[in-house]
Amino acid sequence: MVFGFVLLLLVLAALIGFAFDISLGVIVIVGAALYGIFALVRSRSMVSRLTGAQEVAPEAVKPLRRLVENVSIAAGLPVTPEVRIVEDAAPNAFAAGLRPQTSYVGVTTGLLATMPQRELEAVLAHEVSHIRNRDTYLMTMALVFAGVIALIADIGFRSLAYGGRSRRGGVIVIVLALVGFLLAPYAALLLRLSLSRRREFLADAGAAEMLNDPEAMALALRRLERDSTTISYADASTAHLWVESPTDRLDSDRRGVLALSSLFNTHPPIQSRIAALEEAGGFRLPEQLPSDEPFGIEHGLVGA
Repeated sequence: MVFGFVLLLLVLAALIGFAFDISLGVIVIVGAALYGIFALVRSRSMVSRLTGAQEVAPEAVKPLRRLVENVSIAAGLPVTPEVRIVEDAAPNAFAAGLRPQTSYVGVTTGLLATMPQRELEAVLAHEVSHIRNRDTYLMTMALVFAGVIALIADIGFRSLAYGGRSRRGGVIVIVLALVGFLLAPYAALLLRLSLSRRREFLADAGAAEMLNDPEAMALALRRLERDSTTISYADASTAHLWVESPTDRLDSDRRGVLALSSLFNTHPPIQSRIAALEEAGGFRLPEQLPSDEPFGIEHGLVGA
């Protein structure tokens, strides 16, 4: 995955070098490296800002913290990830962080108000499985690389369009550079999709293994599938981090803006994920979901 992103960066730098000047291509590579390092250092706060995850005192979410601690012990993590809350009515959760020691789990208030304890614990185990498998590191790298590639491609495209005499390549070079600048962000997106789609199946299986309860993960996915609550805001750049793609839950005025993102969904269909769990666990989900009280309401974390 990293090789693919690096190759894309080198191709973009070469296109800039041939279309304008070799030294400019070198500058682009150096600038991309510096920007990437800065983005990785600031990745915790960057993801938190893009997702709306707020830090909370451990005492304020003690019952939730205890669930995260339990699944972290089952996963064999050296520390319990921090818990952050996203004020949004749509049920969802994500994990972020470059290392298990600096990772955190974000949970929406909608998830706390929707999921009973058994299913919520499965969702948390899914996110902790991402941390254990170092998926959060890979996904953060993918986010940073995709951002760098999109930035360089945009600069290159604008330079070609408005660069005037600064262009030095022939017609063929200019056309190749133009096509490369237009397609590079989509190539980066496809690399990110190939990463996140596989990892979701692995995290589902990891949650089932940790809890020895594949049905709980399947029930949680079915509840997410049936819930129609729309999300107030979704950023396509972080969609791959969530247990369910937030771009599938947009308010009507946002659907048109991110309609293209549905064609490049970061997650496999929920029904496929449920079917994989059913096959592995040798069970079939009942049509009726359990009517147990949601965990957040039961423990006073959210209002009824």
